[in-house]
This record gives sequence, C-alpha cells and structure tokens, in this order.
Amino acid sequence: MINESIAKLVKYGENAGLVSGLDKIYATNRILEVMQISDYEEPEQIPETPDLEETLNELLDDAAKRGLLEHNSVVYRDLFDTKLMDCLMPRPGEVVKKFEELYAKNPQEATDYFYKLSQDSNYIRRYRIAKDIRWSVPSAYGDIDISINLSKPEKDPKAIAAAKLAKQSGYPKCLLCKENVGYAGRVNHPARQNHRIIPLTINQTEWGFQYSPYVYYNEHCIVFNFQHNPMKIERATFVKLFDFIKLFPHYFIGSNADLPIVGGSILSHDHFQGGHYTFAMAKAPIEQKFEMEGFEDVEAGIVKWPMSVLRTRSKNSDRLIDLGEKVLCAWRSYTDEDAFIYAETDGEPHNTITPIARKNGDFYELDLVLRNNITTDEYPLGVYHPHAKLHHIKKENIGLIEVMGLAVLPSRLKQELADLAEAILSGGDIRSNPELEKHADWVDEFLPKYEHITSENINEILQKEVGLVFEQVLEDAGVYKCTPEGREAFARFLRSVGFR
Repeated sequence: MINESIAKLVKYGENAGLVSGLDKIYATNRILEVMQISDYEEPEQIPETPDLEETLNELLDDAAKRGLLEHNSVVYRDLFDTKLMDCLMPRPGEVVKKFEELYAKNPQEATDYFYKLSQDSNYIRRYRIAKDIRWSVPSAYGDIDISINLSKPEKDPKAIAAAKLAKQSGYPKCLLCKENVGYAGRVNHPARQNHRIIPLTINQTEWGFQYSPYVYYNEHCIVFNFQHNPMKIERATFVKLFDFIKLFPHYFIGSNADLPIVGGSILSHDHFQGGHYTFAMAKAPIEQKFEMEGFEDVEAGIVKWPMSVLRTRSKNSDRLIDLGEKVLCAWRSYTDEDAFIYAETDGEPHNTITPIARKNGDFYELDLVLRNNITTDEYPLGVYHPHAKLHHIKKENIGLIEVMGLAVLPSRLKQELADLAEAILSGGDIRSNPELEKHADWVDEFLPKYEHITSENINEILQKEVGLVFEQVLEDAGVYKCTPEGREAFARFLRSVGFR
C-alpha cells in the first residue's frame, strides 16, 4: 500500500511537470528517505491521474502510524507533507530561469507558469482554497465580494502549547523574508521547502515576487523587499508600484498603509500585494472631477466608493508619482476639526494613504485612499474602523484587500451562519445561545424586511445581509462619509492641495 502511495506521488509530479522521466528514480528515493523506508518495489499499476490530497493523506497516515510525526495534527502534518513535496521540486535557480525565458516571450506566460507551479507544488493548497466560501452582493457602490476564509488552518491546542515553549528564532526574521525559500519550518513557522521566489529590480533595489499561499483572489501575489525594512508610504512607494506595473501590466498592485490599525498585518517588512483581478473599487466610477494647475494632463476625481478615494489617471506614470507625492505630503499634515480629521494628537501621526496602481488601456491609474487611525474613548479601536455593532461579523483591520471591496471574514462565520439559519427557521431563541447571541441585534434589525423566510431563501438572505454589513464596515472606515457634508469636506481637503 505504501509503495503505491509513493509511486502515486511521483506520478502526480510527472503529470504536473514537476518531475521529468530522468528525475523519477531520484524523486522516489528522496520520498523513501523522508518516509524512512529502505525497501521499495515499484507497483505494477497506479492511477493515471492520482489525487494529490488523497495521496498525501495516505503517506501522512502511514508516517503518523510509524511515529514519524510528533503529533497527528494539522500543524505537524503540514510540516511533513511540505517535506514530501520538496522531493518533487525544481531548484530555485531552475524556476527563475524558466520564468525569465517565458517572460522574454510574454509577461503573462511567465506569471501563468509561476502561478501553476505554486499550486502544483502544494505551496498553494488548492483543496483548501476550494473550501473557502465566496459570494457577491449588490451594494450602493456596485457588486462587492465576500469571502469566508477556511484555507488558513486553525492551530490545534497542542501546537499552540508547543509554540509557546518553542525557542524564538530570529531566522527567518518574518514570513516574508527571502530566507523562507526551502526553510523546513517549525511548530510556530510554516514549512516552505516548496516555496519559490522570482527576483525583481524595483526602484533600483532588489525585491522578490511570490504568491500568497492563501490566495484571497485570482493570482494573489506578494512583492517584497529583499531587505527586512519596515513599511513606509512615501514618494518611492509610488515609484515602486509603477515599476512593477511596467513589468507586469496585466496585474494591479497596491500597498497597505504604514500606520497601525489602518495598516496591514506585517508592518515590519516592506511589501505590496497585487494580482490578476479586478476589484469592485477599480470598477467604481468618478463621482466628482477635479483638476490642478500644472497637472492639466492628469485626470483626477473622487471615486463613488465608501472609502475616501482620489483616482488619478495619466498616460505618463511620472506625473502620477509627482501628484501622488503632493497629495500624500498635504494629507500627512492636514487637520480639519469640523470633519474630525487630525494630522496628529500628542505627537502621534494619524494620516496616511493606501495607494493602488494599475494599467487601464493606455492609461496608468493611481488610486489614493485617505486613511486616519485616530482613536477616542468611544472608539478605542479607531474612529475610522468597523464600529462595535459590526464586530460580530468583522472586527479586524481594514487593509488593502478590504479597502478595494473584498471582505475576508473569519472562518467561525461558516458554522455561525448555518446555526443562525436553523435558529431563524425554527424560531429559536438566539439570545440564549452563547455562540449566536452576538448576532441577535443584527437579526432583530433585518428580519422585519422579509415577509417570507424559508429553507430555500434563508442562506441567500443571510449572505445579502452580511454583504450589507460589510458595506457599512467600509463606510465606517471612510474618513469622509458619502453625504453632502462628507463630500464637501473631502473637496475642502483637495482644494487645500491645489485642486479646483
């Protein structure tokens, strides 16, 4: 049985183009070494197209049975199956060479190859990503995307306990560092033997291009500085974004903000996120146009979007960089007490920008999303952050991905929404259920809108209402509200920069 599983994994590698005929024996021997098996006989028959998840589970079950895993749990299984996949992997230099050969023909061919490799290698676990729940919801601002993320595995209690006891390593410094390539991992750091990076030159410095293992959207990539430098939004940021777009014009790219609360999850390492995907925000139209003396060749305007977005367009990216710098510098120091915008309080800066760049036909576009991270006693997590009544659905920071109109919601919601549907249909007391009680006010609010709720439409209703909550989340996060007063305050800032 184990021989068959080993042969199936090698066959999978052949089918995926990871292993050539010349590599077959080598790959088999590498797997035998990892499995600590010294005896092997090639099976007479194996399936033509072995299923990767099934094959890996067979090997993992065998390894667990023979005590090769510290614990038979998701963390330790992931560490072990990544070691198995390494047996099929081309060396980093081979991947880069192939990418560059394809890039010389067409940039999209190169990214197609690299994205497929990142999936075939199980670095992106297709079978987990497929479990994510996704839907779209019409909103006042266009169709917004909702996802419940199930692909990022929850750590088991034993692994959490082991992680606390584990020696804190400074290598790699973080999950983004280039030293992750080929790293075996540990209980508090994922294995990355099947991980590959494409080196890029951006703004005359060395950067890396890779895919996110949790792909929240199509070809979700990460572009990161080879040096472990902290995030910083500045003129050079805009230069780097357009350098990337010129290399890969079929991708968008953006940066998280560089301040806590409104920034991303890893502020310690300078990086961007991009991909081959059109977000709702990119589709949103210009609501009010502006122009500036000296920048007559640049189109600019407020985007019809709940976040406060200034879109700038030009055939010359350098002009967008110059204008972006002008807006950024003005916003950093801008205070408007009437609109509750404070550049700083007690020496702590509050204003920054989430920038997004793309190529749209012959035009370059740079979206500048104004952010502010001020807190008050009433809003200790942030005034421009999802407010407390929405935390039952979304409490986490609103980073780049959410800003553009894709909600990444916690995995707990899968079960909670299923239980909620059941409780609503049966007329159960939601407030008496400790897991569902946090949703009770929300349910009381939306239920009267629907005359007939049945088992056929309950899920659709809940999905729609979750979408409306996310719409409100984005409105909470917008520094200028989509009201006449909010739009006037936004225009007031733009006039202070020199727009008219």
